[in-house]
Amino acid sequence: MATRSSLPVERIAYGTDPFQFGDLRLPPSQSGALYPIVIVIHGGYWRARYDLEYFGTGCEDLAARGLATWNIEYRRMGNPGGGWPGTFLDVAGATDFLRALAQRYPLDLARVVALGHSAGGHLACWLAGRPRIPKNSDLSTPDPLPISGVVSLAGVVDLRRAWELQLSANATGLLLDGSPDDVPDRYAAASPYDLLPLGVRQIHLHGTADENVPYEISERYVARARALGDDATLITLPDAGHFEMVEPPSHEWQAVVQAARELAM
Repeated sequence: MATRSSLPVERIAYGTDPFQFGDLRLPPSQSGALYPIVIVIHGGYWRARYDLEYFGTGCEDLAARGLATWNIEYRRMGNPGGGWPGTFLDVAGATDFLRALAQRYPLDLARVVALGHSAGGHLACWLAGRPRIPKNSDLSTPDPLPISGVVSLAGVVDLRRAWELQLSANATGLLLDGSPDDVPDRYAAASPYDLLPLGVRQIHLHGTADENVPYEISERYVARARALGDDATLITLPDAGHFEMVEPPSHEWQAVVQAARELAM
């Protein structure tokens, strides 16, 4: 069962754009304790009509279990400045902003886990790969905050394959403004599959009945990650679709909680 609580949530801006904010939830007070942090990144194929609200109950549940959560919003396709490169730079900026938050709140910057669903799973893995982005890329930023682990929930972690499959009416091509042949450097800097090995522990959860992001995306990614030396695990959720794992009452959500706690605690 999910843990219900009345923990407060604080909405904090990390930039000046209306979509550059996050919701911070802290666990129940423990005097002198620094809390591990879970950066939570929502999905929606990077489109503006989806936002962070659907992850709120899950964030509340994780916080009640001892994990601080930073549920971030970012500019998406359809918002001014969304897409390439704004979506990526916002997620990077929200992550690096944890350094400022740690000066005000008891957050442990040595235990930062990125957890994302669908397109958010892509961005969570991408955060871990930021140190491998070429310096001449539009996505390169100085001194990225280290990520200690990644939990990807049905993540779109291979953008080239997503383009080949034309997932969600070719959302990948729209995000990067072209095909892998048109803009190869963008795919190389934006796709976690291309950035492997990430050098951090990764847990990927994916349902075999997912009709939004095919199971093969995670299966193929994890095989390559392991071949290149990454500590990556694929947790197969039999007969699960795309959304069960972000619904705290579900059996699948319990696997998400276990993965997050394993990497953060």
